[in-house]
Amino acid sequence: MKPKLLIVDDDEEIRTQMKWALAKEYDIVMAGDRAQARDQFQANHPLVVLLDLGLPPNPATPDEGLATLSELLALDKQAKIVIITGQSERNIALRAVGNGAYDIIGKPADLDELKMLLKRCFHVAHLEREYQQIQQQLNHDTFEGILGTNLRMQTVFDTIRKVAPSSAPVLILGESGTGKEMVAQAIHHKSPRKNEPFIAINCSAIPESLMESELFGHEKGAFTGAHQMRKGRIESAHGGTLFLDEIGEIPLSIQVKLLRFLQEQRLERVGGRQEITVDVRIVSATNANLKKGMQQGTFREDLFYRIAVVQLLLPPLRERDEDITFLAQSFLQRICLEIGKTGLTFGSDALRVIRQYPWPGNVRELQNRVRRAAIMTEGKRVTPQDLELTQEGSIPPSTTLKEAREKIEREMVIQALKRNSGKITAAATDLGISRPTFYELMEKLGIEKPESKE
Repeated sequence: MKPKLLIVDDDEEIRTQMKWALAKEYDIVMAGDRAQARDQFQANHPLVVLLDLGLPPNPATPDEGLATLSELLALDKQAKIVIITGQSERNIALRAVGNGAYDIIGKPADLDELKMLLKRCFHVAHLEREYQQIQQQLNHDTFEGILGTNLRMQTVFDTIRKVAPSSAPVLILGESGTGKEMVAQAIHHKSPRKNEPFIAINCSAIPESLMESELFGHEKGAFTGAHQMRKGRIESAHGGTLFLDEIGEIPLSIQVKLLRFLQEQRLERVGGRQEITVDVRIVSATNANLKKGMQQGTFREDLFYRIAVVQLLLPPLRERDEDITFLAQSFLQRICLEIGKTGLTFGSDALRVIRQYPWPGNVRELQNRVRRAAIMTEGKRVTPQDLELTQEGSIPPSTTLKEAREKIEREMVIQALKRNSGKITAAATDLGISRPTFYELMEKLGIEKPESKE
């Protein structure tokens, strides 16, 4: 269907000429005064309007045209209204632009210039409507900013609603990149503590020698370099929520002290002798198998049961088929707004590989690949090459979905190791996953650990 264009002019001959010139590209509707313009606008919902300011009953003044502009924008503020103006009306036309008109064009209008202007108007109008639809769907399908129509994600949202009002410790389980910190923030925002601090700490990113001071703080002179007293992350979260990401990476010596705090809600800073009472809710997360850690003696069983009063499992992206395409499209729209690109969409081949790819790095990997594609693509359609994803690969038709995923994962892990000279941390970062997850993938896929280069 051709897009609808409303032409408002009191001169029937001009309306007819414009219709004849533009009917090939647009479905033309016409009006000769304000009442007709309003009726046609409400009946046909055109995205773009060509409006002459001189309308009856007083065509010699712009008053009726300006009133028509205001009335149409009140009906649809996103409508693109172009003012047709003579040289003597130019100052008034500029005033109309200040009142919400999209652009102005001189009278008599040059046909090529008019066609180009209309093309731009419709393009911008379509982009704005598409973005609005995505935002409306996002608002409908999101929970505290987390997108999820998948049944398992809806179960996650229900669990958050139930557990948030309490102060029960929550353990969030899931692969790297599934959105564990966003879930922790959602729990905080839905809780009575929402106006108090939310403090996040990545336990895998802190050296063991600094972990105790980082969590519990230290007194002045407690160790070399401790020039002043410093509160730890637990104390800084007083009244609010402390999020311990990758809690499985906390050393056993610190686990003992953390367990004591959870039992008594009191702590001592490093080098201090005074016990400090702290009211804080603990939300933890891990992509590691803590029960396996308990069996191997790397994670305390009593601490596990303290932090895991409620367990919440996030599904990997590959198990959320109905969310993948919409997530990709919403990321693309958001990133295009950030970088100032317009009219960028996914090609059909790109959408197909997005649906087929196993996404070992989950939502984080999807977002990173879409961002790269939006920045690097030179056309208006994102291709599999822009995403750095192959379309079909060399997977035989008889291969099961599980075998196909493992084949792709194996190739990606090997290539990441090659690109990063065998450095595990760099290769994991390259794939958008954590170091522990990368090791688990190597073990699952039977890939030998390279000689240490880190």
